[in-house]
This record gives sequence, structure tokens and C-alpha cells, in this order.
Amino acid sequence: MNSDNDLQIAGDILEVPHLLQPPREHPATVAEFVGLARSIAADRSQWAHLVRYDATARWYHRLRTGPGYEVWLLSWVPGQRSGLHDHGRSSGVLTVLEGSLTERTERGTRALAAGAQRVFAPGYVHEVVNDALEPAVSLHMYYPGLTEMPMHSSPRCEARAVTA
Repeated sequence: MNSDNDLQIAGDILEVPHLLQPPREHPATVAEFVGLARSIAADRSQWAHLVRYDATARWYHRLRTGPGYEVWLLSWVPGQRSGLHDHGRSSGVLTVLEGSLTERTERGTRALAAGAQRVFAPGYVHEVVNDALEPAVSLHMYYPGLTEMPMHSSPRCEARAVTA
């Protein structure tokens, strides 16, 4: 193959940026949602001043919305739990910002330290618990935005360890 012909077909290699997709303002893929969660987690100035701890109920604050998605900030004092639930038709990304949480599913139990992320699809059933001695903070991103959180009563989420 003649490289001159390749250059004529491809155009000027220095002009390649015009072929690239423009960066999206909002996430559209699982990887982009995970990346957005990581960038929010890394920038404490976006969320640390908003955190409140409430001993009577889990505290939460809607941090951000975008086209079809929303981001929630939650705090957990020791002993607080979500109850066994799913997120209806929403997919999501759970990111632990501070402290540690435990996720219980039918498959077992997983410890989530600060920085840990879990991605889930619609219908994913789990319970999140702060069974540590210190408070925890987490970030929850839902697409589409959360419209329901059906509770489940199945006692099947036992304490079997799941490796990450």
C-alpha cells in the first residue's frame, strides 16, 4: 500500500481532531456515569459542606440532575440501613465517599470501603447498611431518575462473603 494514497484518503493527519466526537456535557454510557461519580467523589468541595447526620433517619440530598439522571448524596450513622429494595426501572452507580458500608444481596455480603463503586441494572435487589462504628457518606446516581424504590421482605440476604 502506498502511504501517499493513505494520506489522500485519510486527509491531513494534523486535522484529525475534526473527526473526533465532541465531549458530551452529560453522561450517556455506564462508563461515563461511573466517571462522573468518580469526579464528584474526588471533588469534596461539591458535596462535603452539604453532609448532615441524622440519628433518626438516613439523611439525603439531591446533589445534581441532568437529562434523565439524578445524583443523590446520603449519610449513614452507625446502624442505619436502607432495607432490602430495588430501584424500579432505574440503573445506578453507588459510590462510597467516606467511611464504609455493607451491601447485602441474595448472592452474599460485600464490604464497601471509601472509593468503592457498585454498578447495578434495573431490578437489582440489595440492602445497604452502615454496620461500622463510624458514620459514612455515599453518592447514588440513577438513570433514569429514581421514581420508585420497591421494598422487599425476602430474608435471603444472608451474611455470605462475596469477593470483589
